[in-house]
Amino acid sequence: MSVFKDHKISFKQILEFVPKALLSHLSATTKVDYYSKVLHGEKMFYLLLFCIFDNEKLSQRTLEDTFNSSGFKALFGLGEEEKIRRSSISERLSKIDPNYFKEIYEYIYERFSSLYDKAETEKYNLIRVDSTIVSHASSRLKEGIDQKSGKKLVKFSFSFDGILPSAVEIFNTQKYSSEEVALPEAILNQVKKEEHHENIYIIDRGLQSTRKMQEFDEHSVKFIIRSKENRKIEELGSLIEPGNIQKWNGWEVIKDSKVKLYTGKPIQNKRGNLHYREELVTTTFRLVVIKNEKQNKEFWFLTNEFEISAKEISDYYRKRWDIEVFFRFMKQELNLSHLVSLNKNGIEVMVYVTMIAAMLLLIYKKANNLGYKTAKRRIVMELRDMITAILIVFAGGDPDKIFKT
Repeated sequence: MSVFKDHKISFKQILEFVPKALLSHLSATTKVDYYSKVLHGEKMFYLLLFCIFDNEKLSQRTLEDTFNSSGFKALFGLGEEEKIRRSSISERLSKIDPNYFKEIYEYIYERFSSLYDKAETEKYNLIRVDSTIVSHASSRLKEGIDQKSGKKLVKFSFSFDGILPSAVEIFNTQKYSSEEVALPEAILNQVKKEEHHENIYIIDRGLQSTRKMQEFDEHSVKFIIRSKENRKIEELGSLIEPGNIQKWNGWEVIKDSKVKLYTGKPIQNKRGNLHYREELVTTTFRLVVIKNEKQNKEFWFLTNEFEISAKEISDYYRKRWDIEVFFRFMKQELNLSHLVSLNKNGIEVMVYVTMIAAMLLLIYKKANNLGYKTAKRRIVMELRDMITAILIVFAGGDPDKIFKT
């Protein structure tokens, strides 16, 4: 087998975090195997997971060839007589219950995140939230967000805790083209599952709606949002003590105040035309403005968190960049930018299996102190060596004579 002396954990051990008993239980509770003779939920799960790691660009043809290969069958204990066609994979992706894969993902996330120590738990209560999009020719994608270019988009709004993806929402209808609609729904859906959370949600400038911020506050959702500069506000009082100049590493706090924000109230006139009248909302927010002395540029942040310092607000927001790195990893290393299925059901299945693959890879990467590309390359090497060892045993040989372990 592939042995990397500096590794603390092998990928075979990582795979054991997905117990067969769980897959069998979910097959019964989700009824994922109804009306399926060959492509049962467990087989689909292992097929998709294996192919995500083993291929640079995934397709239904690739899935067909992989399932029919002796190596894949040996690794996952399938019968040599089992065969499938691409059309069967396409139909199965369009109809299989995505909740089966969603529950596997949620189980793995809960298991891994429970291993965070106290310091990490506090660190990873910062949830970065942002969206990434995948586009496709409108003639092929069945449902999507229409663009003037003729393409359709699918939007994935991810939550990321700094190590693992903690949630995802998939949007393919026109109203979700705006982040003002997509991001609040993604956040509030996650909050429903974590009733007693202590998360702070870090959000970029895509969300500026005062009413959405007010809704977050009503649901006890803590947030830090980068605001547009020179936004109209009503200042209620400064939180900076007189004579206390806050500076660090070329940054300075220009403003730290309690504020009220304006919003547009829809008014319909006698002619039936709709216009908006400015009004102040009742909720009190906090505005922090910091200045970069080298660039002579101001950064505005809005939050409903009054217990932390202005520097901590700035530092927390800087961690938002982690989700951009995560998006690049998902698209470049795990092929998220390519749609294997063109209907929402299949897209949802693929996203959840990709997130499972991402979690397994990220834990492998963190435990073994590797980079993204090295981690994926070594996982593939381990998988291929596992197949080789099994085939040697099937042929009556001794893999120890080949793999010096």
